[in-house]
Amino acid sequence: MISLLQSRAHSALGALLVSRDDVNADTATADEPRPVCESSNGYNGLMGVRISAIFVILAAGSFGALFPIFSQRSARRARSRSASSRRRFSFRMPPTAFFIAKYFGSGVIVATSLIHLLQPANEALTDPCLSAAWEDYPYAFGIALVSLFTTFLVEIVSRRYLAKRGIFHSHGPSGLTDDATSTADDLEAATAAAIKAPNSHIPKPESNTTIAGSVHAHSYSINRNNSELAEPTDGKKSNENSMATKGSASGQGNLSEISLSDDSSSCDNHKLEPLAMQLGSIFLLEFGVIFHSVFVGLALAVSEDVKTLYIVLVFHQMFEGFGLGTRIAAAPWPSHKRWVPWALGIAFGITTPIAIAIGLGVRETYPPGSARAIITNGVFDAISAGILLYAGLVELMGNEFLHSDEFREASTGRIIAAYIIMCCGAGFMALLGRWA
Repeated sequence: MISLLQSRAHSALGALLVSRDDVNADTATADEPRPVCESSNGYNGLMGVRISAIFVILAAGSFGALFPIFSQRSARRARSRSASSRRRFSFRMPPTAFFIAKYFGSGVIVATSLIHLLQPANEALTDPCLSAAWEDYPYAFGIALVSLFTTFLVEIVSRRYLAKRGIFHSHGPSGLTDDATSTADDLEAATAAAIKAPNSHIPKPESNTTIAGSVHAHSYSINRNNSELAEPTDGKKSNENSMATKGSASGQGNLSEISLSDDSSSCDNHKLEPLAMQLGSIFLLEFGVIFHSVFVGLALAVSEDVKTLYIVLVFHQMFEGFGLGTRIAAAPWPSHKRWVPWALGIAFGITTPIAIAIGLGVRETYPPGSARAIITNGVFDAISAGILLYAGLVELMGNEFLHSDEFREASTGRIIAAYIIMCCGAGFMALLGRWA
Protein backbone atom coordinates (compact mmCIF):
# COMPACT_ATOMS: atom_id res chain seq x y z
CA MET A 1 0.00 0.00 0.00
CA ILE A 2 2.80 2.35 0.95
CA SER A 3 4.69 1.52 -2.26
CA LEU A 4 1.58 2.29 -4.30
CA LEU A 5 1.22 5.69 -2.66
CA GLN A 6 4.89 6.42 -3.24
CA SER A 7 4.64 5.57 -6.94
CA ARG A 8 1.63 7.82 -7.37
CA ALA A 9 3.40 10.65 -5.57
CA HIS A 10 6.43 10.28 -7.84
CA SER A 11 4.18 10.33 -10.93
CA ALA A 12 2.40 13.48 -9.80
CA LEU A 13 5.69 15.20 -8.99
CA GLY A 14 7.11 14.24 -12.40
CA ALA A 15 4.07 15.60 -14.22
CA LEU A 16 4.32 18.83 -12.24
CA LEU A 17 7.99 19.26 -13.12
CA VAL A 18 7.33 18.59 -16.81
CA SER A 19 4.53 21.15 -16.93
CA ARG A 20 6.76 23.72 -15.24
CA ASP A 21 9.51 23.04 -17.77
CA ASP A 22 7.04 23.56 -20.62
CA VAL A 23 5.89 26.84 -19.14
CA ASN A 24 9.46 28.01 -18.68
CA ALA A 25 10.31 27.04 -22.28
CA ASP A 26 7.30 28.92 -23.63
CA THR A 27 8.21 31.95 -21.56
CA ALA A 28 11.80 31.83 -22.76
CA THR A 29 10.62 31.57 -26.36
CA ALA A 30 8.27 34.49 -25.95
CA ASP A 31 10.95 36.60 -24.29
CA GLU A 32 13.65 35.65 -26.81
CA PRO A 33 14.40 38.59 -29.11
CA ARG A 34 13.67 38.16 -32.81
CA PRO A 35 16.67 37.96 -35.14
CA VAL A 36 17.71 41.17 -36.85
CA CYS A 37 17.46 41.41 -40.63
CA GLU A 38 20.80 41.57 -42.38
CA SER A 39 22.12 44.96 -43.35
CA SER A 40 24.78 43.64 -45.73
CA ASN A 41 25.00 41.19 -48.62
CA GLY A 42 27.06 38.17 -49.56
CA TYR A 43 29.17 39.87 -52.20
CA ASN A 44 32.60 38.23 -52.18
CA GLY A 45 34.30 39.61 -55.26
CA LEU A 46 34.52 37.55 -58.47
CA MET A 47 33.65 40.68 -60.41
CA GLY A 48 34.76 39.15 -63.71
CA VAL A 49 32.34 36.24 -63.30
CA ARG A 50 29.48 38.56 -62.45
CA ILE A 51 30.20 40.86 -65.40
CA SER A 52 30.36 37.91 -67.79
CA ALA A 53 26.96 36.81 -66.48
CA ILE A 54 25.47 40.02 -67.89
CA PHE A 55 26.40 39.09 -71.46
CA VAL A 56 25.89 35.33 -71.24
CA ILE A 57 22.42 35.65 -69.70
CA LEU A 58 21.60 38.40 -72.20
CA ALA A 59 22.47 36.03 -75.04
CA ALA A 60 20.65 33.04 -73.52
CA GLY A 61 17.46 34.93 -72.64
CA SER A 62 17.34 36.83 -75.93
CA PHE A 63 17.92 33.65 -77.92
CA GLY A 64 15.10 31.87 -76.10
CA ALA A 65 12.63 34.72 -76.61
CA LEU A 66 13.61 35.93 -80.09
CA PHE A 67 14.45 32.72 -81.93
CA PRO A 68 10.80 31.56 -82.28
CA ILE A 69 9.81 35.06 -83.42
CA PHE A 70 12.62 35.23 -85.97
CA SER A 71 11.76 31.77 -87.23
CA GLN A 72 8.11 32.60 -87.81
CA ARG A 73 8.83 35.94 -89.48
CA SER A 74 11.42 34.32 -91.74
CA ALA A 75 8.96 31.64 -92.75
CA ARG A 76 6.35 34.28 -93.62
CA ARG A 77 8.82 36.25 -95.73
CA ALA A 78 9.89 33.09 -97.54
CA ARG A 79 6.31 32.31 -98.53
CA SER A 80 5.95 35.73 -100.12
CA ARG A 81 8.94 35.18 -102.41
CA SER A 82 9.36 33.13 -105.52
CA ALA A 83 10.42 29.51 -105.30
CA SER A 84 13.96 30.31 -106.45
CA SER A 85 14.50 33.09 -103.94
CA ARG A 86 12.99 30.89 -101.26
CA ARG A 87 15.70 28.35 -101.92
CA ARG A 88 18.37 31.02 -101.65
CA PHE A 89 17.23 32.31 -98.28
CA SER A 90 14.68 30.99 -95.89
CA PHE A 91 15.01 29.90 -92.32
CA ARG A 92 12.21 28.29 -90.46
CA MET A 93 12.05 26.44 -87.17
CA PRO A 94 11.00 22.87 -87.99
CA PRO A 95 7.37 22.26 -86.98
CA THR A 96 8.46 19.52 -84.59
CA ALA A 97 10.94 21.85 -82.88
CA PHE A 98 8.30 24.57 -82.57
CA PHE A 99 5.86 22.02 -81.14
CA ILE A 100 8.41 20.90 -78.54
CA ALA A 101 9.41 24.46 -77.60
CA LYS A 102 5.78 25.53 -77.29
CA TYR A 103 4.67 22.85 -74.84
CA PHE A 104 8.00 22.60 -73.03
CA GLY A 105 7.62 26.32 -72.39
CA SER A 106 4.10 25.80 -71.02
CA GLY A 107 5.48 23.43 -68.41
CA VAL A 108 8.27 25.88 -67.60
CA ILE A 109 5.75 28.67 -66.93
CA VAL A 110 3.62 26.55 -64.58
CA ALA A 111 6.64 25.30 -62.62
CA THR A 112 8.06 28.81 -62.42
CA SER A 113 4.89 30.10 -60.80
CA LEU A 114 4.99 27.50 -58.02
CA ILE A 115 8.64 26.57 -57.48
CA HIS A 116 10.45 29.79 -58.38
CA LEU A 117 7.89 32.38 -57.28
CA LEU A 118 5.28 31.21 -54.77
CA GLN A 119 7.60 29.15 -52.57
CA PRO A 120 10.31 31.85 -52.35
CA ALA A 121 7.62 34.46 -51.69
CA ASN A 122 6.35 32.41 -48.76
CA GLU A 123 9.88 32.02 -47.40
CA ALA A 124 10.49 35.75 -47.68
CA LEU A 125 7.26 36.86 -46.02
CA THR A 126 7.71 34.40 -43.14
CA ASP A 127 11.33 35.35 -42.48
CA PRO A 128 11.97 35.35 -38.71
CA CYS A 129 13.55 38.80 -38.86
CA LEU A 130 10.25 40.38 -39.88
CA SER A 131 7.71 41.47 -37.30
CA ALA A 132 5.47 38.87 -35.70
CA ALA A 133 2.50 40.25 -37.63
CA TRP A 134 3.80 38.56 -40.80
CA GLU A 135 3.37 35.19 -39.08
CA ASP A 136 -0.31 35.71 -38.32
CA TYR A 137 -1.41 34.91 -41.89
CA PRO A 138 0.07 33.17 -44.97
CA TYR A 139 0.40 36.45 -46.84
CA ALA A 140 2.26 35.01 -49.83
CA PHE A 141 -0.59 32.66 -50.67
CA GLY A 142 -3.19 35.34 -50.00
CA ILE A 143 -1.46 37.83 -52.30
CA ALA A 144 -1.11 35.18 -55.01
CA LEU A 145 -4.81 34.35 -54.66
CA VAL A 146 -5.81 38.00 -55.05
CA SER A 147 -3.48 38.32 -58.03
CA LEU A 148 -5.00 35.24 -59.67
CA PHE A 149 -8.59 36.43 -59.27
CA THR A 150 -7.66 39.95 -60.40
CA THR A 151 -6.13 38.49 -63.54
CA PHE A 152 -9.30 36.50 -64.13
CA LEU A 153 -11.44 39.62 -63.65
CA VAL A 154 -9.35 41.54 -66.18
CA GLU A 155 -9.90 38.80 -68.73
CA ILE A 156 -13.65 38.68 -68.08
CA VAL A 157 -13.98 42.45 -68.53
CA SER A 158 -11.83 42.50 -71.66
CA ARG A 159 -13.77 39.67 -73.30
CA ARG A 160 -17.13 41.29 -72.57
CA TYR A 161 -15.84 44.60 -73.88
CA LEU A 162 -14.71 42.97 -77.12
CA ALA A 163 -18.00 41.12 -77.44
CA LYS A 164 -19.95 44.37 -77.13
CA ARG A 165 -17.73 45.90 -79.78
CA GLY A 166 -18.82 43.11 -82.12
CA ILE A 167 -15.49 41.32 -82.30
CA PHE A 168 -16.59 37.71 -82.51
CA HIS A 169 -14.81 34.67 -83.77
CA SER A 170 -15.42 31.02 -84.47
CA HIS A 171 -12.99 28.16 -84.22
CA GLY A 172 -11.78 26.14 -87.17
CA PRO A 173 -11.30 22.42 -87.19
CA SER A 174 -7.59 22.21 -86.75
CA GLY A 175 -6.67 25.22 -84.70
CA LEU A 176 -3.44 27.07 -84.49
CA THR A 177 -0.75 25.12 -86.22
CA ASP A 178 2.94 25.32 -85.66
CA ASP A 179 3.28 27.97 -88.34
CA ALA A 180 0.82 30.41 -86.78
CA THR A 181 1.43 32.88 -89.58
CA SER A 182 -2.07 34.07 -90.43
CA THR A 183 -2.94 37.51 -89.14
CA ALA A 184 -6.03 39.63 -88.84
CA ASP A 185 -4.69 41.89 -91.57
CA ASP A 186 -4.17 38.90 -93.86
CA LEU A 187 -7.79 37.90 -93.32
CA GLU A 188 -9.15 41.34 -94.13
CA ALA A 189 -6.91 41.77 -97.17
CA ALA A 190 -7.86 38.37 -98.54
CA THR A 191 -11.53 39.06 -97.89
CA ALA A 192 -11.37 42.38 -99.74
CA ALA A 193 -9.55 40.78 -102.64
CA ALA A 194 -12.09 37.99 -102.87
CA ILE A 195 -14.98 40.46 -102.79
CA LYS A 196 -13.47 42.54 -105.58
CA ALA A 197 -12.55 39.56 -107.75
CA PRO A 198 -14.73 39.41 -110.89
CA ASN A 199 -15.19 35.64 -110.74
CA SER A 200 -15.69 35.20 -107.04
CA HIS A 201 -19.50 34.72 -107.38
CA ILE A 202 -20.33 36.46 -104.15
CA PRO A 203 -24.01 36.98 -103.30
CA LYS A 204 -25.38 40.13 -101.86
CA PRO A 205 -24.80 39.88 -98.11
CA GLU A 206 -27.43 40.63 -95.52
CA SER A 207 -26.98 43.34 -92.93
CA ASN A 208 -25.44 40.97 -90.39
CA THR A 209 -23.36 38.95 -92.81
CA THR A 210 -20.17 37.49 -91.38
CA ILE A 211 -17.61 35.26 -92.92
CA ALA A 212 -18.14 31.80 -91.54
CA GLY A 213 -16.44 28.53 -92.21
CA SER A 214 -13.20 26.92 -91.38
CA VAL A 215 -11.38 30.05 -90.26
CA HIS A 216 -11.92 32.73 -87.66
CA ALA A 217 -13.96 35.56 -89.09
CA HIS A 218 -14.28 39.00 -87.58
CA SER A 219 -17.73 40.47 -88.04
CA TYR A 220 -16.45 44.03 -87.94
CA SER A 221 -14.50 43.44 -91.15
CA ILE A 222 -17.76 43.03 -93.07
CA ASN A 223 -19.88 45.47 -91.10
CA ARG A 224 -17.39 48.21 -91.73
CA ASN A 225 -17.94 47.98 -95.47
CA ASN A 226 -21.54 46.89 -95.24
CA SER A 227 -22.89 49.95 -97.00
CA GLU A 228 -20.75 49.21 -100.02
CA LEU A 229 -21.76 45.59 -100.13
CA ALA A 230 -25.46 46.04 -99.50
CA GLU A 231 -26.03 48.76 -102.07
CA PRO A 232 -24.46 47.86 -105.43
CA THR A 233 -25.01 50.11 -108.39
CA ASP A 234 -28.02 49.54 -110.62
CA GLY A 235 -25.84 48.39 -113.44
CA LYS A 236 -24.41 45.61 -111.32
CA LYS A 237 -27.50 44.37 -109.51
CA SER A 238 -28.74 42.05 -112.23
CA ASN A 239 -25.29 40.66 -112.88
CA GLU A 240 -24.72 40.19 -109.18
CA ASN A 241 -27.99 38.33 -108.72
CA SER A 242 -27.32 36.08 -111.67
CA MET A 243 -23.79 35.41 -110.47
CA ALA A 244 -25.09 34.58 -107.03
CA THR A 245 -27.59 32.12 -108.53
CA LYS A 246 -24.92 30.45 -110.62
CA GLY A 247 -22.55 30.38 -107.71
CA SER A 248 -25.11 28.75 -105.48
CA ALA A 249 -25.80 26.09 -108.06
CA SER A 250 -22.12 25.31 -108.45
CA GLY A 251 -21.41 25.37 -104.73
CA GLN A 252 -19.22 28.45 -105.02
CA GLY A 253 -21.64 31.21 -104.12
CA ASN A 254 -21.38 31.06 -100.37
CA LEU A 255 -18.99 33.53 -98.90
CA SER A 256 -17.95 30.98 -96.32
CA GLU A 257 -16.38 28.87 -99.02
CA ILE A 258 -13.88 31.47 -100.16
CA SER A 259 -10.35 30.30 -99.49
CA LEU A 260 -8.50 32.93 -97.49
CA SER A 261 -4.83 32.12 -97.24
CA ASP A 262 -1.46 33.72 -97.78
CA ASP A 263 -0.09 30.77 -99.73
CA SER A 264 -1.30 27.66 -101.54
CA SER A 265 -2.34 25.94 -98.31
CA SER A 266 -5.80 26.51 -96.84
CA CYS A 267 -6.41 28.65 -93.80
CA ASP A 268 -8.22 25.66 -92.32
CA ASN A 269 -4.95 25.05 -90.53
CA HIS A 270 -5.02 28.36 -88.71
CA LYS A 271 -7.06 29.69 -85.84
CA LEU A 272 -7.47 33.43 -86.13
CA GLU A 273 -8.46 34.85 -82.76
CA PRO A 274 -8.96 38.53 -82.12
CA LEU A 275 -5.56 39.97 -81.49
CA ALA A 276 -6.67 41.66 -78.28
CA MET A 277 -7.66 38.29 -76.81
CA GLN A 278 -4.20 36.86 -77.32
CA LEU A 279 -2.47 40.07 -76.31
CA GLY A 280 -4.02 39.73 -72.87
CA SER A 281 -2.37 36.41 -72.10
CA ILE A 282 0.91 37.47 -73.72
CA PHE A 283 1.20 40.66 -71.68
CA LEU A 284 0.26 38.75 -68.53
CA LEU A 285 3.12 36.34 -69.15
CA GLU A 286 5.49 39.19 -69.96
CA PHE A 287 4.53 41.13 -66.85
CA GLY A 288 4.89 38.18 -64.50
CA VAL A 289 8.17 36.96 -65.95
CA ILE A 290 9.84 40.37 -66.09
CA PHE A 291 9.20 41.19 -62.44
CA HIS A 292 10.66 37.84 -61.48
CA SER A 293 13.69 38.47 -63.69
CA VAL A 294 14.47 41.78 -61.97
CA PHE A 295 14.91 40.22 -58.54
CA VAL A 296 16.78 37.24 -59.97
CA GLY A 297 19.31 39.61 -61.53
CA LEU A 298 19.76 41.58 -58.31
CA ALA A 299 20.30 38.35 -56.39
CA LEU A 300 22.99 37.16 -58.79
CA ALA A 301 24.85 40.47 -58.54
CA VAL A 302 25.41 40.19 -54.78
CA SER A 303 25.09 36.44 -54.16
CA GLU A 304 27.84 34.60 -52.34
CA ASP A 305 27.33 31.40 -54.34
CA VAL A 306 27.52 33.21 -57.65
CA LYS A 307 28.92 30.36 -59.77
CA THR A 308 26.08 27.93 -59.09
CA LEU A 309 23.44 30.62 -59.51
CA TYR A 310 25.13 31.76 -62.74
CA ILE A 311 24.83 28.33 -64.39
CA VAL A 312 21.28 27.79 -63.21
CA LEU A 313 20.09 31.20 -64.42
CA VAL A 314 21.46 30.66 -67.91
CA PHE A 315 19.15 27.67 -68.40
CA HIS A 316 16.38 29.34 -66.40
CA GLN A 317 16.26 32.41 -68.63
CA MET A 318 16.69 30.52 -71.89
CA PHE A 319 13.83 28.09 -71.32
CA GLU A 320 11.62 30.75 -69.78
CA GLY A 321 12.33 32.78 -72.92
CA PHE A 322 11.30 29.85 -75.12
CA GLY A 323 8.02 29.61 -73.23
CA LEU A 324 7.31 33.29 -73.75
CA GLY A 325 8.73 33.54 -77.28
CA THR A 326 6.67 30.71 -78.75
CA ARG A 327 3.48 32.34 -77.45
CA ILE A 328 4.48 35.71 -78.87
CA ALA A 329 5.35 34.15 -82.23
CA ALA A 330 2.04 32.29 -82.40
CA ALA A 331 -0.09 35.45 -82.06
CA PRO A 332 -1.67 36.83 -85.28
CA TRP A 333 0.11 40.19 -85.27
CA PRO A 334 -1.18 42.67 -87.88
CA SER A 335 1.32 44.21 -90.26
CA HIS A 336 1.44 47.58 -88.49
CA LYS A 337 2.23 45.84 -85.18
CA ARG A 338 5.03 43.59 -86.38
CA TRP A 339 7.52 45.47 -84.19
CA VAL A 340 5.69 44.57 -80.96
CA PRO A 341 6.84 40.90 -80.79
CA TRP A 342 10.44 42.01 -81.18
CA ALA A 343 10.01 44.63 -78.47
CA LEU A 344 8.51 42.08 -76.08
CA GLY A 345 11.28 39.58 -76.74
CA ILE A 346 14.02 42.18 -76.33
CA ALA A 347 12.43 43.46 -73.12
CA PHE A 348 12.59 39.99 -71.63
CA GLY A 349 16.15 39.42 -72.81
CA ILE A 350 17.58 42.63 -71.33
CA THR A 351 15.70 42.71 -68.00
CA THR A 352 17.91 40.32 -66.03
CA PRO A 353 21.22 41.69 -67.42
CA ILE A 354 20.14 45.24 -66.55
CA ALA A 355 19.18 44.08 -63.05
CA ILE A 356 22.60 42.42 -62.67
CA ALA A 357 24.33 45.63 -63.76
CA ILE A 358 22.27 47.67 -61.30
CA GLY A 359 23.02 45.19 -58.54
CA LEU A 360 26.75 45.44 -59.23
CA GLY A 361 26.52 49.21 -59.15
CA VAL A 362 24.94 49.22 -55.69
CA ARG A 363 26.74 46.14 -54.35
CA GLU A 364 28.21 48.11 -51.45
CA THR A 365 24.88 49.50 -50.28
CA TYR A 366 22.19 47.06 -51.45
CA PRO A 367 21.17 44.71 -48.60
CA PRO A 368 18.99 41.90 -50.03
CA GLY A 369 18.42 40.63 -46.50
CA SER A 370 16.94 43.87 -45.16
CA ALA A 371 13.32 43.94 -44.09
CA ARG A 372 12.34 46.30 -46.89
CA ALA A 373 14.04 44.20 -49.58
CA ILE A 374 12.59 40.95 -48.22
CA ILE A 375 9.04 42.30 -48.14
CA THR A 376 9.32 43.89 -51.60
CA ASN A 377 10.73 40.72 -53.11
CA GLY A 378 8.13 38.53 -51.42
CA VAL A 379 5.16 40.67 -52.43
CA PHE A 380 6.18 40.96 -56.08
CA ASP A 381 7.04 37.27 -56.30
CA ALA A 382 3.58 36.43 -54.93
CA ILE A 383 1.89 38.76 -57.43
CA SER A 384 3.86 37.26 -60.30
CA ALA A 385 3.08 33.75 -59.04
CA GLY A 386 -0.66 34.40 -59.20
CA ILE A 387 -0.42 35.85 -62.71
CA LEU A 388 1.73 33.04 -64.09
CA LEU A 389 -0.30 30.37 -62.33
CA TYR A 390 -3.49 31.64 -63.96
CA ALA A 391 -1.82 32.06 -67.34
CA GLY A 392 -0.23 28.63 -67.13
CA LEU A 393 -3.27 26.66 -65.99
CA VAL A 394 -5.97 28.50 -67.93
CA GLU A 395 -4.36 30.05 -71.00
CA LEU A 396 -1.66 27.47 -71.69
CA MET A 397 -2.89 24.15 -70.28
CA GLY A 398 -6.67 24.53 -70.26
CA ASN A 399 -7.13 26.35 -73.55
CA GLU A 400 -4.51 24.37 -75.44
CA PHE A 401 -5.47 20.86 -74.34
CA LEU A 402 -9.20 21.16 -73.64
CA HIS A 403 -10.57 23.96 -75.82
CA SER A 404 -8.24 24.48 -78.77
CA ASP A 405 -9.11 23.24 -82.24
CA GLU A 406 -5.56 21.99 -82.64
CA PHE A 407 -6.23 19.03 -80.37
CA ARG A 408 -9.91 18.60 -81.16
CA GLU A 409 -9.15 16.38 -84.13
CA ALA A 410 -5.55 15.55 -83.27
CA SER A 411 -4.41 11.99 -82.81
CA THR A 412 -4.06 10.54 -79.34
CA GLY A 413 -0.34 10.20 -79.87
CA ARG A 414 0.06 13.91 -80.59
CA ILE A 415 -1.86 14.87 -77.46
CA ILE A 416 0.15 12.47 -75.31
CA ALA A 417 3.39 13.79 -76.81
CA ALA A 418 2.41 17.38 -75.99
CA TYR A 419 1.49 16.35 -72.44
CA ILE A 420 4.78 14.53 -71.88
CA ILE A 421 6.78 17.45 -73.29
CA MET A 422 4.94 19.84 -70.99
CA CYS A 423 5.67 17.60 -67.99
CA CYS A 424 9.34 17.54 -68.98
CA GLY A 425 9.42 21.34 -69.04
CA ALA A 426 7.80 21.53 -65.61
CA GLY A 427 10.12 18.85 -64.24
CA PHE A 428 13.23 20.55 -65.59
CA MET A 429 12.22 23.89 -64.08
CA ALA A 430 11.31 22.23 -60.78
CA LEU A 431 14.76 20.63 -60.72
CA LEU A 432 16.40 24.02 -61.18
CA GLY A 433 14.52 25.12 -58.06
CA ARG A 434 16.97 22.98 -56.09
CA TRP A 435 19.63 25.65 -56.64
CA ALA A 436 17.76 28.85 -57.52
